[in-house]
Amino acid sequence: MAAVSIILPGVALGDPASQITLPGTNTPIPTAFSFATNTPTGPTPTPSATPTATATPTDTPTSTFTPTATDTPTATPSPTPTPNGPFSYPEGINPLTGLPYPNEEAMARRNLIVKISNYPPVVRPQSGLNQADVVYEYETEGGVTRFAAIFRSNAPDHVGSVRSARLIDLELVPMYQALLAYSGTSEPIQKLIMSSPWVYQAISPLKGDNCEEAGFCRFPRDGLAFEHTLFLNTRKAWELATRRNVNTGYRARGFAFSPFPDPNGLPANDVFIDWYGQTDARWQYDAATGRYLRWTDSLPHLDAADNQQLWTDNIVIIEVPHNDRPDLFEPESKTASLEIGLFPRQPGELGRAFLVRDGQYSQGYWLRRSAEPGDALMLIYGNNRPMMMKPGRTYVEIVRGFGDVVIRADREDMDATATAIFLSATPTFTVTPGPSPTPLPW
Repeated sequence: MAAVSIILPGVALGDPASQITLPGTNTPIPTAFSFATNTPTGPTPTPSATPTATATPTDTPTSTFTPTATDTPTATPSPTPTPNGPFSYPEGINPLTGLPYPNEEAMARRNLIVKISNYPPVVRPQSGLNQADVVYEYETEGGVTRFAAIFRSNAPDHVGSVRSARLIDLELVPMYQALLAYSGTSEPIQKLIMSSPWVYQAISPLKGDNCEEAGFCRFPRDGLAFEHTLFLNTRKAWELATRRNVNTGYRARGFAFSPFPDPNGLPANDVFIDWYGQTDARWQYDAATGRYLRWTDSLPHLDAADNQQLWTDNIVIIEVPHNDRPDLFEPESKTASLEIGLFPRQPGELGRAFLVRDGQYSQGYWLRRSAEPGDALMLIYGNNRPMMMKPGRTYVEIVRGFGDVVIRADREDMDATATAIFLSATPTFTVTPGPSPTPLPW
């Protein structure tokens, strides 16, 4: 069902449109990017007046006045700041956040992607999302979304519920040179994982990885289906990766950071994303903390681990092609695998992107320079200048089109809406057959 939405106006990019490379052309994307500099020129030297000795008309000889040298101000050049992405980062900085690693352990370990369920509503609140550095939210099928949470800075011992891998993970893993923790997957996709060059980076009960050695443990709960009871201890997952000799602290390039937002942004206090009325996400700016807080289905979306509302510093919204791949699902299934085109585009072809931070948004483009490991998502303006993200946590929201996104300067009164829902009859969530295949027992 098509979502009723507002197509957002474009943002002036500050450079002639002729400088951008639009989809459908064969002009290669430049690989060298120009960076704006904020380095001050320093004070202008001001010459000092030199006093001149004056002879005194007197019969008594006087000594000649010798002027005292006066220090002249010298312009001291400010050091050029070290680029914080998109290609290089200062020593000790996490390219996922633009912030220093909290400790040596975090710097040494590998990026870890954990697949986390977001449907049906009974799986909420999830655990551990507020400790992830980057979270991708994407459609699995039929408007149902799932999270791919990337951990590096923090090592929570209870993350989940953990669900299955999808086709998009075959792009995310090499992009971030990451480990992949998942519950299971369809047979065709599992074959692709097992034949990939990063097969030893995949951690799953489907491969025999268990609670004691890998950190995949079951936490049954009344009213919760078996497939929603699997959680991960990230420390044990990293320990397993160390024993497999794949726990190397590689960096992933792409994000660029600055404490200051880019100029000419438009107000963005309320961001609403709708996946066909099946799943939605609303982010509202909290000026007191400088963060965005999340609502889902008009209720505060919480993290069960810290009992806090999900929050982020940056919201990146990217428009990505979605294609059915019925060849990559079991023959008895009525649902095809969904191919989300996060792979490198054709030369000269860019995807549209919004960057939301600090109560404002800008429009630009997303790309991946290549399929080489570590070439991750990059955000640029039409003049190839990187879009500067706020140092901190990021949610990447993947949509089919910007018609499903509404960004506003004013905001919905979500507190009143949530209160009305709580005061109404307690909703009962019934899991009914939907677009997802019958869950497998992992």
